[in-house]
Amino acid sequence: MNIKRVMIVGTMVVIMSFGSTALSASITSASPAAKWATTGVKDKDELLEALHQDSDEELYEALYEGKSLHDIAADQGADIERIIDLQVSQLTRQLDERLRKGSISADQYSAHKAELREIVERSVHTSFG
Repeated sequence: MNIKRVMIVGTMVVIMSFGSTALSASITSASPAAKWATTGVKDKDELLEALHQDSDEELYEALYEGKSLHDIAADQGADIERIIDLQVSQLTRQLDERLRKGSISADQYSAHKAELREIVERSVHTSFG
C-alpha cells in the first residue's frame, strides 16, 4: 500500500468536507458538483478562496505534488491563521450538527472538540511529499 497515496486521499477527503459551506443533512452537500445539481449555482468555497485557489483540482494537484496547506497558503500570500480558523469553525459546525442529530454522544462531541484545533494545525503543516 502506498502511504503517500493514502495520506493524499485522506487529506483531500478532509479538505473537501472543510470546503463545504452548505452544511446540511445530506452527505452529498459536501460535493461542489452536488451543490451545482441542487442549486443551479456553485456556492462559493471559503477554503478555496482563503487559499487563493481557483478550483478543487488546482488544490488537489498542489497537495499531490507534496505541498502542505501551509505551503500553498505561503505560495499564494494567504493567511494561514485564517485557514486554520476557517477549518476549525467548519468542523465545529459539523460536530454541532452531528450532536444535534444524535449521531455522536455529548462525551464524543467534547472529546472531538477538545482536540480539533490541534488536529487542524497539525494537518495544515503536514506535507506528503
